[in-house]
Amino acid sequence: MANISGNLMGFLTLLGFLSIAIEGRIDHGWYDAHATFYGDISGGETMMGACGYGDLFQQGYGLETAALSTPLFDYGLSCGACFEIKCKDSKWCKPNVESIKITGTNFCPPRYPATFDAWCNPPQKHFDLSLKMFLAIAEYRAGIVPVQYRRILCSKQGGVKFQISGMQYWFVVLPFNVAGSGNVALVKIKGSNTNWITMTRNWGQNWQTGENLSGQSLSFQVTTGDGRTKRFYNIVPANWGFGYTYEGQGNF
Repeated sequence: MANISGNLMGFLTLLGFLSIAIEGRIDHGWYDAHATFYGDISGGETMMGACGYGDLFQQGYGLETAALSTPLFDYGLSCGACFEIKCKDSKWCKPNVESIKITGTNFCPPRYPATFDAWCNPPQKHFDLSLKMFLAIAEYRAGIVPVQYRRILCSKQGGVKFQISGMQYWFVVLPFNVAGSGNVALVKIKGSNTNWITMTRNWGQNWQTGENLSGQSLSFQVTTGDGRTKRFYNIVPANWGFGYTYEGQGNF
């Protein structure tokens, strides 16, 4: 009975994530939004953030990033997703600039009570760009401009990377440098002495399990937001440690 119950729960969990994946299919249509910026030209204020990424330069995202408003952020499910953005119908748009491409790495929180300039309040779609990316499409003095955006596939160098943190009975992994749809909908982990274990999303793109995996080599299975799944076998050696990052072979 315990095995049947466990299998049923696993099946229901998988169905839930698959529904997310189906809803997260890449839609290449153009949609209206607004864009502004946060931080200075160095981008120091854009590091870290609600997706759980750390040093965006070291992790390969650089300043080609944005904080997403509530509808775009989608409770963190859009972390890692890539967007193409173009300035539209403003005298402050830079001439002869077609578009920019960015990755969602942070959350632009709403401000209540809502006011006319609270661009990150639902249901508005808004990109809080790094200053470098805002200046690529618009003049600084504009402050905010209307834009059009669309989801695009992410192009990354190298394999998917897995940053490990936590403690003995709280194992946390942050997958990043994910190509394809970019956003991760499901992560499973397998120790050399375990079966595949479905991880739960803690916050942003941090995934967790309470299993003690010490002394075991580790494999990962990642399902992206468009429903694609890839396994990375034995990419973490048995002598792994917290605070280290390991790279899988291949990408989406």
